[in-house]
This record gives sequence, structure tokens and C-alpha cells, in this order.
Amino acid sequence: MPPLYRLLLVTLCLAVLAQSRRHRRRRWAAGQLEAQRQPSNIYKRNHDLTKTRRGKTEQLLRVDDHDFTMRPAFGGPAIPVGVDVQVESLDTISEVDMDFTMTLYLRHYWKDERLSFPSTTNKSMTFDGRLVKKIWVPDVFFVHSKRSFIHDTTTDNIMLRLYPDGQVLYSMRVTVTSMCNMDLSRFPLDTQTCSLELESYAYTDEDLMLYWKNGDESLKTDEKISLSQFLIQKFHTTSRLAFYSSTGWYNRLYINFTLRRHIFFFLLQTYFPATLMVMLSWVSFWIDRRAVPARVSLGITTVLTMSTIITGVNASMPRVSYIKAVDIYLWISFVFVFLSVLEYAAVNYLTTVQEWKERKLREKFPCTCGLPHTKTMLLDGTYGESDTNSLAGYTRNQIISDDVERHDKIVVHMGVNNESNSARKRRLKGPMGLRIMQNTHAIDNYSRLIFPASYIFFNLIYWCVFC
Repeated sequence: MPPLYRLLLVTLCLAVLAQSRRHRRRRWAAGQLEAQRQPSNIYKRNHDLTKTRRGKTEQLLRVDDHDFTMRPAFGGPAIPVGVDVQVESLDTISEVDMDFTMTLYLRHYWKDERLSFPSTTNKSMTFDGRLVKKIWVPDVFFVHSKRSFIHDTTTDNIMLRLYPDGQVLYSMRVTVTSMCNMDLSRFPLDTQTCSLELESYAYTDEDLMLYWKNGDESLKTDEKISLSQFLIQKFHTTSRLAFYSSTGWYNRLYINFTLRRHIFFFLLQTYFPATLMVMLSWVSFWIDRRAVPARVSLGITTVLTMSTIITGVNASMPRVSYIKAVDIYLWISFVFVFLSVLEYAAVNYLTTVQEWKERKLREKFPCTCGLPHTKTMLLDGTYGESDTNSLAGYTRNQIISDDVERHDKIVVHMGVNNESNSARKRRLKGPMGLRIMQNTHAIDNYSRLIFPASYIFFNLIYWCVFC
């Protein structure tokens, strides 16, 4: 066979072989397509095409077909965005920093027809935070917040739920620290009202309308919320418009809550110790006025203790420019303690003046020679007027011989006129101030009544005004 015929025969065989392989590939591809058209048992359980994994979610929602940098219905009326909040915990409230920390679930509701999808059962689709970065969401922020963050353990606590008609539920778990302007003029008998404010940052009320989705029912709280120093009285919601001169009007939502402070802690730590220190300062009124170290040390101790209590209370409070209720109580108590020290200073001074007058009197009348109708009196600080009258008619020698063992007592002979006892009693019934000046014991006697009565009266007024 010639070489040319042999080459033609080989080429023909190769062509027939290639055609047969191409035919087998077509049959295999047709079988695979038919197998895909027949659903498996798993897909037969759910005929909703939105629940299948045929393609990418972006292709199902047609995310790439729209510009989500613009809000829904751009150029039309304002899009309504409903909000509801569930408060998980109210963590801390600080009087020094004037703020509070709250953890909450923040949910937004709106409709975006660009996210609608076909569904036969009207079931929703749920996504995590990865889809949030590709679509439009409201730019709500917390007004007057100091710190805030979205929880990210173990992943970002963000949930996005889409419905076939384009309704969107956007939920996140947030912890926020916000400012709270507190009025501490009645501290610690005060009641504080704080608020957490929500507002759109970029969209005015002409583009976005924030509102509470269910009115007062939009705010839910956990029943286990409790604070160590406060009693939560109530939570409620309000809304109003906020105006900025540069940008315009914005819808602002308020979460208001009222707190009443527990007083028992401050009674134990502040009021009771201060009251006990004031009562302790009154003990000096029952101590002999000659016991100078005892009365002085007691007064100084109570004054320093009151200063320590005042310093400790002010250390845990902000440096406000007005007087608080606790400051009134502590400083009035401090004044009572300080006055008790001054009371003993007055007693000690008058006692010294009286002893100086007696010494001058002894130098002026050394004896009773030539004085008729004399009476003798022992001045050692233990005899009063009745003892002096009982010594009338006795001479110096008789007194000393009858009481030789009292050698340390000074005998003074005074000339006393023959005025009657009734006249002398009328003379002693002079003005009260003069009697106190003449008898230093009377200052302590009156202080035993005046100080407690005044302090009780102050407490009655204080607790009636501030409680």
C-alpha cells in the first residue's frame, strides 16, 4: 500500500475515535443535568427557594444591583425607622464622674424594597454582621455618650433579619457609658433622673424619622436589674426634635429612668458616727472642771474625729460649688462639738478669775481684829454659803482646835454685816447671766440641757426638710 493511502487511513480512524468520545461526553453531561433537576430528599422537605443554597446570598438579594450608599426611597419622603430597646443591665452609676453605664439590646425596624426576595412561604432570612457592611442601615448614635462598644464575643453581637417584602430587623448588643447631670444638693437623700438619648447622625427629619415602635411598650427591662445604692423607680420613653444651627432638625429618642438612693448605708457610715461624736462631747459636762487633761483631751478627740468623717465623705464626692444635705448635717455636728470645747474654755477661765478674786480678798482681809459681828469661813473650794453661816460666832482659835487635821485649809475671817438671810437670798436672785458668771458650775448645768435639746431640735428640722 502506498504511503499516501496509509496516512489517509490513519487520519480517518483518529477522526472516528474523536467523534465517539465527544458523543459520550454529551451523554454524561445530559445525565448530570437531569440528576440536578431531580431534588433530593433534603430539598424536598423545604420548597422555599430562599432556604436553599443554590447560589450566593448576594445574588439572591441582588445586593450588587443597587447602590446601598443611599437610603431607601432616596429623594422621596422620610423613611420611618422604628426603635425598641431591651435593657439588660444597669451596671454602674458614678457621682464623681456624673455618668452611668448601661448594657442593652438596640433594635431597628424599617423597610427597604431593594432587599425583597421571592418566597412562597413568607419566611424570613437571618444573617450576621457580615451582611450589614454591604447594605444601608440607620446611623443611630448615643448623644452625650462617653464610651460605647458593640460586644464581639465570640463574634460581633449583630443580627440582621430580612423578610420577603423588604422589611428589615437590625439588632445589636451595646454597652454605653453616658453622661448624667446629677443634682446633689439633697445628697444622700436625693432622687436622680438620667436619660440615654438616641439620634441619627447624618439624616435630618426630612430623610429619616426615628420613632418608638410600640410607644411606651418599646422599652423592656430585665426584672433582675438591681443596684447597690439605688432603687430603680421607673423607666419610660419620650421623644422630641433636636435643632442644630449648622445642620437642621433631628428626631431624638429618650430612655428615661428615675433612681432613688438607699439611705441605710449612709446612716451607718456617716450619720450615726457623727451623732455619736456629738453625744460623746457632752460627756465633758459631767466631768469636774478641775480635771483639765480629761476634758481637753475628750474635746480635741471629738473635734478631730468629726474632721476625719467630713474629709472621708468629701473624698468620695465631686467638687461641686453648692452645699449638700450631708454637708449641713456634718458641719452643724462639728459646730456642736467645737462649742463643747469652747464651753470648757469659758468654765476654766471663769474658775481662774474666781480664784484670783479670792486670793485678792484674802490679802485684803488677813484677820478680824477690831471688827464686830464677824463670821468665819473656810475657803478651800468645798464649802458653800450654808457652811459659812454655820461657822458664825466662832473664833479663829476655836475652829483650829476643833479641826486640827484640816491643816491644809486656809482660814479667812470676813466682816459681814448683819443683813438678814432673806435679804441675802433676794440679792442672789439677780439676772441669770450674772448668776452664771458668779457660779461656774452653773455653765455645765445649763449646758447639760441646752446642748442636747438644741441638737434634737436640729435633727427634727433636718429630717423633716430632707426626707
